[in-house]
Amino acid sequence: MIKFAHLADCHIGGWKEERMTNIGIKAFEAAMNECIKRNVDFILISGDLFNTALPGIDYIKETARILKNARDSGISIYTIAGSHDYSVSGKTMLDVLENAGLICNVAKFDENGLKFTIDKKTNAKISGLYGKKGGLEKFEYENLNRDYLENEQGFKIFMFHSGIKEFMPQEMKDVESLDNNALPANFNYYAGGHIHYVFQKRTDNSLLMFPGALFPNNFKELEDFKNGGFYIIDEKLNHEYVSVKVKDVLSICIDSSSKMPAEITDEIIKHKDYAKDKIVLIRVEGVLKEGKPSDIDFKKIVSCFEDAYCVIKNTSKLSSQEFNAIEVKATNIADIEKSVVEENIESVSLFGEFNSKKEFVEELMNNLAVEKQDGEKSHDFEEKLVGNLERIFSIT
Repeated sequence: MIKFAHLADCHIGGWKEERMTNIGIKAFEAAMNECIKRNVDFILISGDLFNTALPGIDYIKETARILKNARDSGISIYTIAGSHDYSVSGKTMLDVLENAGLICNVAKFDENGLKFTIDKKTNAKISGLYGKKGGLEKFEYENLNRDYLENEQGFKIFMFHSGIKEFMPQEMKDVESLDNNALPANFNYYAGGHIHYVFQKRTDNSLLMFPGALFPNNFKELEDFKNGGFYIIDEKLNHEYVSVKVKDVLSICIDSSSKMPAEITDEIIKHKDYAKDKIVLIRVEGVLKEGKPSDIDFKKIVSCFEDAYCVIKNTSKLSSQEFNAIEVKATNIADIEKSVVEENIESVSLFGEFNSKKEFVEELMNNLAVEKQDGEKSHDFEEKLVGNLERIFSIT
């Protein structure tokens, strides 16, 4: 009997707040320990183990320690790179962990194209394809040797780090995704990652799963989900969702409409007795009766919540009467970029062999956002950048 675990989107190192990053690492360790306790044969991590291709040394050390504990318990760990820990330069920390014998990256190729990695304990056959920023991995799927992948016999698993258009939640309909038929057919289990929501699709012979983020990766995810988790599956495709909760979350949402900053401060402080050792989320939104958002005494609020594990505030939808005509459309750089592109897309000229202006702009922005990697020569970096731009603009 085969029994395995499926994790995704750990995003170790993804929080700016150190205490929140520590919780993310503890969630990863708790998941690995539960896998050991449950005697799983192997673990799948479907992309974004780290939040970047080159994470900080402290995150690497802790992750390596946790992975080693699982490997020393006889559990093999199979991975693919996600859109965060994939690197166009080819340098990724996953390679270092693989060379140390801690993980096996299954996105490998031979003369047949994408090949299978065979788990020695169970003979399960595992393959998969990495994710790229902006959904650019879709071009890789067009070149798969599907006959080889689909005709292979045995219990087969395909790991992927992409949204699937037919299964996207309504609020993510505009996120780049693959058509369901882009995935190779005839696999028993499809181990998804990238989209931070829990989803499953069962057919007579296969099961497709997204376990969601192992630990929420931003303020809204903490509000919506409180914690993350992973799946444990067997060869008959029986499955169990295992919730991973390291800390409780206290969510405080204040409607500031027609209220004074001092009133809001007092209203938030009323919750302090329920905050001990919890992650406290404070969202304040609406239009103040008088004063400015900065008049809310968050310094006093934080001091009153001294027993909380961590206090995080969000005032992105808070404004004053003076500025109530300003509409806040985005809270992060990615959303701002998306909004600017959508507002100006019609003025863009289409170049090259792209199917749409949107596809052209996203490819151009992704390439312009590529940074010079540590150890990469300036000449090589510039030559790579120019080559990519020539390809995008079809310059010969």
